[in-house]
Amino acid sequence: MALVSMNELLAKAQKEHYAVGAFNCNNMEIVQAIVAAAEAENAPVIIQASQGAIKYAGIEYITTLTKIAAEKSSVPIALHLDHGTSFAQVMQCVRNGFSSVMIDGSKHPLEDNIALTNKVIEAVRPLGVSVEAELGKIGGTEDDITVSEREALFTDPAEAEHFVQATQVDALAIAIGTAHGQYKGVPKLDFERLTQIRERVSTPIVLHGSSGVPDEALREAISRGVCKVNIDTNIREAFVKAARLVLEENLKEIDPRKMLGPAREAATAIIREKIRVFGSNGKA
Repeated sequence: MALVSMNELLAKAQKEHYAVGAFNCNNMEIVQAIVAAAEAENAPVIIQASQGAIKYAGIEYITTLTKIAAEKSSVPIALHLDHGTSFAQVMQCVRNGFSSVMIDGSKHPLEDNIALTNKVIEAVRPLGVSVEAELGKIGGTEDDITVSEREALFTDPAEAEHFVQATQVDALAIAIGTAHGQYKGVPKLDFERLTQIRERVSTPIVLHGSSGVPDEALREAISRGVCKVNIDTNIREAFVKAARLVLEENLKEIDPRKMLGPAREAATAIIREKIRVFGSNGKA
């Protein structure tokens, strides 16, 4: 089927109390792994591309690979820009066929974030493209974007209510204790803050930096209203570990398929695990 808007995926997830997995891609094998996992679990899925992925693979390659995968798949798939930081970048993705975008104005003052988000919404909503925004700062590193632990600020529930009322954004990423990249310890999520935000905001809530968060914590977050969960680092870890194992067993191996094939299988396996944790299996 054709690419779908993220809106329809999240509306169903919110109504039925599960979360849709949003998995970052960087190459063909990871796109294939995401789709294979979604089909095996009969789950809706969001394929995400960050600024770094677009720079590495090229926006035309990412878009074409995902469109082909969606056309051949029986499960609904959205293609989403992860952490877009400028209006121009968002529009480039929309022109190339992304069905959903994130405009991350969280580094700006609240009213500037609102203004930037509304500018994007005004431009892309008539085209049927869904918009995610972020309020609060999520720690760690996402490709070229770094937020130190001291700069990482949790989302204020009252500000979240004001932001959603002022923008009518389609999905809101919040900061409640997750971080991008690999964790130094076990993250502790502020579930009470999440509950307070959910009580004030009816917009679908997004949890970034979810790789490394214990499964039970993810289930708890979903039970309290999260309906989109982002995963990137776990995929990279599984992919690279499998490829490295092939090389360690045969240092003379020169066939990239012998490395990338097992890497793709490992990525598929971890994505299937996450889909089951999110409760989106069987929801396509």
